[in-house]
Amino acid sequence: MTVETTVPRLLHVDNLRVALTALVVLHHVAVTYGNIPLWFYTEPAKDPSGLLLDLLVGLDQAFFMGLFFLISGFFTPGAHDRKGTGPFLRDRLVRLGVPLLAFLVLLRPLVNFGAYPSVAAAVGVADLPYWLFYVVTWDPGPMWFVEVLLVFTGVYALWRRFAGPVPHTTAPAAPPPPGAGRVVAFVLGLAVVTFLWRLAVPIGAYWPVVGLPSPAYLPQYASLFAVGVLAGRGRWLEALSPRAGRLGLASAGVVTLVLLPLAGVASGALRTLVVATWESAFAVAVAVGLLWLFRARFDRQERRGRFLAEHAYTVYVVHPLVLVGLGYAFRPLEAPAVVKFALVAALALPLCWGLAYAVRSLPGARRVL
Repeated sequence: MTVETTVPRLLHVDNLRVALTALVVLHHVAVTYGNIPLWFYTEPAKDPSGLLLDLLVGLDQAFFMGLFFLISGFFTPGAHDRKGTGPFLRDRLVRLGVPLLAFLVLLRPLVNFGAYPSVAAAVGVADLPYWLFYVVTWDPGPMWFVEVLLVFTGVYALWRRFAGPVPHTTAPAAPPPPGAGRVVAFVLGLAVVTFLWRLAVPIGAYWPVVGLPSPAYLPQYASLFAVGVLAGRGRWLEALSPRAGRLGLASAGVVTLVLLPLAGVASGALRTLVVATWESAFAVAVAVGLLWLFRARFDRQERRGRFLAEHAYTVYVVHPLVLVGLGYAFRPLEAPAVVKFALVAALALPLCWGLAYAVRSLPGARRVL
């Protein structure tokens, strides 16, 4: 069943996606020069400033991909209503599957070539065929997000296929916005589920077949996608109050000041529980705060803003090529980690959007990107 819906474009959500995409780029620059070697090109820090980059990575990881999933979930019900299950799934396969395939086939060989010597040495084959190197280093890189999102949207479409028709998004039967008590209950429930999940899948675990670098965060990703679906169905973003937004930003700071020091002195299962609680509360609080802040302060778009928003998804796809290229270009430079981070970040952001513009100018690219 297809329900025709007309939803006005939410400029503040567009602008938030631009900010989050820029944060993804900065996140991977920080990984390049910090002490967490989980990127295609890294230079482990040789000075204490690398710890600042690690802190940035940790704070980012706690919320930003979960917020991406929430935003994706928010637009999922409307897209399904307008298109119906079959066309919706075909559109998702084009919009998500084609960029994923393009990254795996075209971009990944370019950004991963630097690992060839170490992999050849590790397997003990001096003339390791490139196709075999490609297989043993299988990894979708940052496109794991698209991979997981394909699964989430497929599950949603399957649920809608068997759940029957749902009310119109503006119908009184739409789920009401949650109050403070329900938000706290959600945070505590997410913390418990995350804690139990991490007893089997700890932070730092890696799923090599699907290339998922952060499976420890799957409870957050899935639950925030589901919250986004409910928010899209109930138009919760429009009902988000200034009080809730300010409280969200304040709560993010409070739980960080209280729980992170405790996590630093705790150990074992207790530390896992404290970290899971902090991440759950921090992610939800930041999501509420940023969604309100961008609606209140950044709900407009001029020509430059439209350009940034139109190319943000493509930036996400192509930014590894820019970052790896800049990494090798500045490899001879001897400087503190935070200095190289600042220099490369300043160049990477405009170059990423420039490359995205060039890619989207190719024939047929805008249909996909």
